[in-house]
Amino acid sequence: MVEPSREITQRELRNDSGAIMRGVERGESYTITRNGTPIGRLIPLRRRTYVPRDQVMAAFATAATVDADRLRADLDAAVEQDPFDRDW
Repeated sequence: MVEPSREITQRELRNDSGAIMRGVERGESYTITRNGTPIGRLIPLRRRTYVPRDQVMAAFATAATVDADRLRADLDAAVEQDPFDRDW
């Protein structure tokens, strides 16, 4: 379950940055506001976790297969487009 973010003002962020950063370390999220308008979010980064090989393979087992020749043709066609030849 995602915790709701706490709204803080730009001034609170400036004045209480140490306490806020400790909150982020604990997993808390903040929405920063200026004049009552949300302008940004401060969220904790996900830490890398080890995923066992069998779980990764199981996750990709149902993924669609990629036709390498078709992918290459699509990429080549995209690269060969003239960026100035547009009907704007």
